[in-house]
Amino acid sequence: MPRQARPPLLIAVLIGVGIVVAQALLVPLFAGPAANLGPRDLPVVVAGPAPAADALAAHLPPGAFEVTRVPDAAAADALLRDNQAYAAFVLSPSGTAVHTASGASPTVAQLVGQAAAGMNAQVTDVVPGSPDDPRGAGFASGFLPFALTALAAGAALALLVRDRWARFTGVLVFGVLAGLVGPLVLQQWLGVLTGDYLLNAAAIGLFATAVAGFVAGLGSLLGRPGIALGVLTVFLVGNPLSAVSAAPELLPQPWGAIGQYLPIGAGGSLLRSTAFFDGAGAAGPAWVLGTYAVVGLLLALVGGLRTRRTAPVTEPADRVAVAA
Repeated sequence: MPRQARPPLLIAVLIGVGIVVAQALLVPLFAGPAANLGPRDLPVVVAGPAPAADALAAHLPPGAFEVTRVPDAAAADALLRDNQAYAAFVLSPSGTAVHTASGASPTVAQLVGQAAAGMNAQVTDVVPGSPDDPRGAGFASGFLPFALTALAAGAALALLVRDRWARFTGVLVFGVLAGLVGPLVLQQWLGVLTGDYLLNAAAIGLFATAVAGFVAGLGSLLGRPGIALGVLTVFLVGNPLSAVSAAPELLPQPWGAIGQYLPIGAGGSLLRSTAFFDGAGAAGPAWVLGTYAVVGLLLALVGGLRTRRTAPVTEPADRVAVAA
């Protein structure tokens, strides 16, 4: 008995309802973290004599800052350059000064600068971002295409390339080329990045390999559902939790911390460390991205082997029948 087709009207209604449900889930996922930005254990430094430093630390909002006390401005600046804090309050007989590291987060630097204005304190940017991108908007906007193109590359390799070693090679070729071309655009042309070209190329290349490999690996193992899972993990969940345009400590927790274990969050942190801190603080994000890259490439190989074993084999009799 022929299977009865579903009415077109029912299909149209189900599509509309399903997309609206997805919209209702995505809007708070994207808008919620951005609408609730605020310091949550934000690493800062207080430098100066112990009694005065303790008094200032006690006046900071509880739970908003994670305070490290150091004896002087030189020690505070060293922590900023090592990418271990976002700002420093430096106490001296002449008053209070505020040192920032806008390369780590222009958003935090602006917030601290506003607080410094209320304290009548002089602000010094110890680790500035690019002078051509003072608000960091170019960094955040320019990083997103790296994620989108890596997702597209991984999906295309999973769907169009059947041979597992060819797929493996395709991920590596894409990662290398993305790493070489990315800084040419963001650094040499647009001036969004500073620092060493090769370090920035390595950061972008590792990120591209991690995302493309992860999606290609899931797609090779699970087919189209695997690609959807990769996009969900990397972009739909990972992008709003990445804090590329802010700082992980500004997002509601534990979501800000979770975002740093997803590719976009780790990639943004890695590129900031290479572009503005000479690689300081790069180890953690590099390990995260390296794990995604290795797991993805292994899945691509295993998935390709599974596809080969489950492919239908044409028997000699079938070949004769086809030839006849």
